[in-house]
Amino acid sequence: MRTTRNLIGFISISLSVATIMACTPNANSETTQAASQSASAGTGSRNGLLRTVPFLTLRNKTGSDKASEYFGGERDTLRAGYCEHSRTQIDTLKNIADIAPFYIPDEIVKLDAVRELSVEDLWQRMESASNGQTAVLYLHGFYISFERGCRRALILKESLGLEGRFALFSWPSAGSMLDYTQDEADLYWSVAPLRGVLTEMVGRFGAGNSNIVAHSLGTRGVMLALVLMAQSHQQQGALFNQVVLIAPDIDVGIFEQYLPMIRPLARNITVYVSGNDSPLALSRQVHGHPRLGEAGKHLESLKDIEIIDLSDIPIRVPSGHVYHLYQSIVTEDLDQLINQNKPAAKRTNLKQIGDNLWRLQQVETE
Repeated sequence: MRTTRNLIGFISISLSVATIMACTPNANSETTQAASQSASAGTGSRNGLLRTVPFLTLRNKTGSDKASEYFGGERDTLRAGYCEHSRTQIDTLKNIADIAPFYIPDEIVKLDAVRELSVEDLWQRMESASNGQTAVLYLHGFYISFERGCRRALILKESLGLEGRFALFSWPSAGSMLDYTQDEADLYWSVAPLRGVLTEMVGRFGAGNSNIVAHSLGTRGVMLALVLMAQSHQQQGALFNQVVLIAPDIDVGIFEQYLPMIRPLARNITVYVSGNDSPLALSRQVHGHPRLGEAGKHLESLKDIEIIDLSDIPIRVPSGHVYHLYQSIVTEDLDQLINQNKPAAKRTNLKQIGDNLWRLQQVETE
């Protein structure tokens, strides 16, 4: 009987997820809102100019000649390369997009090509291009195809000006809104290879010279990979600079258990949370326990990390789950964290409301 109720509940939740995701920006309309303000070298600002995203992926090659279908959602060996994008500006929407209270795409970004490199070649190019700056590895979340992951990675890379020191880690998400449990299984399978990638980053860029940024279900993979690293970590000092968990789909109780193990591995761990995140509310119903990315009293027992509550920020996308891509005030806070290495106490627009809890405040405009 309980199994039947759980199945009915899961189907109901899946339909709710479908409704929410239908209102979420799709892969063809995702764009870089802050591209005009980016400090990135080599990113295009006019129609047709090429923009690239370095990647490491555990996805299978499909054999398709189409760039959008080059990698699938099955498990495979680690591969590397570049996603090549072109853009078409929608000039008629630009002025509206800048002032609208909700997200309106003002350009179309197309994945034109996927260029494979050896994993070694990709690492060498990043080492050369980073010019001593801190490297950044980004992990996507649930319901993300390879193409969509590349588009979102492009948004983040350009918004934060991370050209030359940024890479996407694309684990084999099925890219289907109804395959959540399969995505969980594939994420767990990806943890050991991810640990290897993180270990390689530390070896190449040096201890404390790499940042990890992860979103949604991808944050769970980061947590578990760090647990594996902690079990064999003998030396003193942090391996990573910033570990940033955005809308983490993690059982908060499990995170609290593992936190003492993983905390010494990073100079700082920042968690972005919101009380307006619909997918995480649904995940809580599926799992029966609060998620780390949800605002609330369940976060009060977490110590020695910085928690940024975004509940006061207006929702620009109905899901309330992808604020790091579509809300400039969040991007500006990430810029201060990632590029300026500022703790929460020294960043603008943050109001401290607890020992390690801050609220991001909407900027007042006249």
